[in-house]
Amino acid sequence: MKKRKTGKRFLTAFYCVIIMKLFTAPALAAGGHEKDDLIIGVPIDRCPIFYMNEETGEIEGIGADLMRTAAKNAGYSVSFISVKEDTLKSALDNTKYDAVMPFGSAIPSAAEKSTIVSQNLFRTPFTLVTVGKRTLPRLNNLCVGMLRSQTGVAETIRSLYPGIDISMYETMPECVRALRENSVDALLHNSYVWSYVLQKPSYRDLTVQPTTMFSMDFRVGTLDTPEGRDIINRLDRGIIAITDTGRQAVILDYTTRHLYRYDLSDYLYRYGWVMVAFALLSVTFTLFVVKKQRDLRRAGEEQMRQIMEQDKLTGVLSMDGFRRSVEVLLHDHPDIQYLISYNNIRNFKFINDSLGRSAGDELLRFWSQKSMEYMTDEEAIGRISGDHFVILRRINGEEQMDQDERDIINPVRTYFVDRGTKNSIQICSGIYVLTSEDYRNIDVDRMLDYARVAEERVRKTRKDGYEFYNPEQWEKGQRVTYICSQLEDALRSGEVQAWYQPQVNYKTGEIIGAEALCRWNHSKLGWLRPAEFIPILEESDMIFELDKYIWERVCRDLRRWKDQGDIRYVSVNLSRCDMREGRNIPSHFYNLIRTYDLDPSQLRIEITESAYVEKPELLIRTTVKLKEFGFQVEMDDFGSGYSSLHMLKDVPVDRIKLDLKFMSGVGDSEKGRIIVSHIIQMARSLGINMIAEGVENLSQASYLESQDCFEMQGFYFYKPMPVKEFEAIMEQKNP
Repeated sequence: MKKRKTGKRFLTAFYCVIIMKLFTAPALAAGGHEKDDLIIGVPIDRCPIFYMNEETGEIEGIGADLMRTAAKNAGYSVSFISVKEDTLKSALDNTKYDAVMPFGSAIPSAAEKSTIVSQNLFRTPFTLVTVGKRTLPRLNNLCVGMLRSQTGVAETIRSLYPGIDISMYETMPECVRALRENSVDALLHNSYVWSYVLQKPSYRDLTVQPTTMFSMDFRVGTLDTPEGRDIINRLDRGIIAITDTGRQAVILDYTTRHLYRYDLSDYLYRYGWVMVAFALLSVTFTLFVVKKQRDLRRAGEEQMRQIMEQDKLTGVLSMDGFRRSVEVLLHDHPDIQYLISYNNIRNFKFINDSLGRSAGDELLRFWSQKSMEYMTDEEAIGRISGDHFVILRRINGEEQMDQDERDIINPVRTYFVDRGTKNSIQICSGIYVLTSEDYRNIDVDRMLDYARVAEERVRKTRKDGYEFYNPEQWEKGQRVTYICSQLEDALRSGEVQAWYQPQVNYKTGEIIGAEALCRWNHSKLGWLRPAEFIPILEESDMIFELDKYIWERVCRDLRRWKDQGDIRYVSVNLSRCDMREGRNIPSHFYNLIRTYDLDPSQLRIEITESAYVEKPELLIRTTVKLKEFGFQVEMDDFGSGYSSLHMLKDVPVDRIKLDLKFMSGVGDSEKGRIIVSHIIQMARSLGINMIAEGVENLSQASYLESQDCFEMQGFYFYKPMPVKEFEAIMEQKNP
């Protein structure tokens, strides 16, 4: 009996296994694949990057061929599927793809999942196209059209050019229609794709704008999971194994093919009237079509020449491309400090003669690739002739120079030594640091001439190395860069302090308030002058971080004094650079007083007179909102050199801080007194309170008192002081 039961159990288990295999096998066949097989989702509307070969039914193109090579190097067998989703971001969430391409950088998927991208397969140039020839504003001020399938690219472009306005369209005809209807200023797409699209006869009115060219990476992306990271890591090894020669060969192969094929609408658009008039002359018509096709091909090749302003050997910019790129970068980034370097291999002729021209070419390609690995889209490199390279590089101090020496120059110097020969490379470099005049009047050839002069000095005096054309400008740029880089640490460590300068009632001798000022005691440079670091931070758009820190320090002090039973009043400065659209300054101050439980009257907001002149509408809106929240608003530096009398009727300020420059320095002091007297009378007639700042002596104080202006601030009474010293004076003066 037991044997029968055992036999039945065995048969039951056996059948269960068979049934499970029968059910799981189809599932594996339908959805699974070998771990060394990759399915890549790609858009097929980007010929010659990706397109469907109608004859073979296979997806081909530059991106497809390079990906196949990288996958083969990584041990993968790859197949491509056309993505059906509206955007590549949505395709990332589809599990039927192991990976999706192309991406310029890692972006969240449509489901907000983290992603990871591979090494760069190749750099893809992007260019704007307009109707006819026209002058475009900067990229930050443009409204451009793009295909909706390029949503990921659009996000990367928005991060590079925050002011750009991008409209998305489903198809290229919709994009062109929007351009012709002036809904957008220009269309943006991959330059290789433009070389294909612009062969369409009906697009002959479209013109490439080569001066707006920039490049983006071309990478493979997938979800950031253990499986995704494993795929990307393997693909990275395969991508790195692709030689520059192989990469350029693939690009050249597809960009020289004539892939565009006319459809009926193209023939009707271009030759319709000819077909009707000469329907019976088929032979003549055929010859005519062939001739026209040749003309169009030549026109397409000419457009391609305009687009591809690149050096064919190395892939970097040609001289014309470099010149245009520098002009665009300086226009778009006037706040970035740049240098231009002119670089020359001292013994390049000997290399060519002894090792052969091909060895010299490989060296130049290696130098170009190494340089581009460490450069950003805000920088440019070009090969102007032979072994002469020119580079536009942003200034990041001596540490950056040392790092470039280690990462780029030294590997080039030892290129042949590392490959078993005794030939070391000698590089001579001349560096020109751009001045403010270079940004106002951009002359790239002149800058290169200066850099070349410095390079010649190196070549004539020593074997290799670099020398500056203008070392003083370099030292100034280094200090600017250093100060900006130190701000975050200074705020965190307490090097930046809030100091207070008491304000007095001259008639009673009472301290009625104080102005909060900023002081920076740098750990290495010592006390930095506000006249030095404040303009630097304003120009670098970092002053808002400093001001926010001081505002909060003041609120903490006011709260501490309030807890001690002292209600005090402090004026804080609002820089003109803090004011911008989209930055809600009144709400920021309101949140501060709520956080520290203060009365709005305790925090007085000083806005410099020049800000009212430069941004009147924004300042008026800001001032009105601050008043609604209960803050007192003061016009600082009144009379310091700007004409803002007309603003007094529109701006509801509570107090004017009169600058006593009228009563100091050279000039007719009696006229200065008359001006001050009338300003005081005018403010009194307008119902605006007055405080005089910059009072330096008894004569000035006495004159102000005679004009019934009793509130004063200046060195005659107190200099700015640390908080402990200010508290001691307050206890002594106002017990």
